Amino acid sequence: MRPILRSVTGQEAVFLQLALIVIFLRLLYSSLMTKVLFVCHGNICRSPMAEFIFTHLAEEKGAADQFSVSSSGVSSEEECNDIYPPAKRTLRAHGIPFSSRRAKRITDREFADSDLVIALDHWNLSALERRFGKSDKLRMLLGRDVDDPWYTDDFETAYRDIYAGCETLLDSLLSGRNRA
Repeated sequence: MRPILRSVTGQEAVFLQLALIVIFLRLLYSSLMTKVLFVCHGNICRSPMAEFIFTHLAEEKGAADQFSVSSSGVSSEEECNDIYPPAKRTLRAHGIPFSSRRAKRITDREFADSDLVIALDHWNLSALERRFGKSDKLRMLLGRDVDDPWYTDDFETAYRDIYAGCETLLDSLLSGRNRA
């Protein structure tokens, strides 16, 4: 049987060591980031809006590198669909950058890996608690529902509520870090 690895030259050994150091630093750095996951029903309106608003606010405060931000839904109804067009228009109208994405249902791994899981209404919170159990990482964005603009067709109010909630959450997280 032939060995799988051959001996490496000095230059190759240095390259491999540097590659391992980079991998280690990325893992270390990602573990220092606060992982925030926003969750709504279908992951096409409120939670992606929250993901992009929170990211934008963190960038404005020079703190984007302190957070890993994503979003999911409690349902798979909209799986693989992009952000709902009126939500895109609302983000664009307020100068919030966003990218195309595919809606997805929250996975066990996402929940386990997140530091904070932020529900956009009490129905989402209840669905998360039924699936994952009560947890300190589960919270409501505003302490009250952000009405679902899919049903209300009021994307402006949803935007204002989500923006206010993201501002408060970000300020709270940043002030907590500064005390440590």
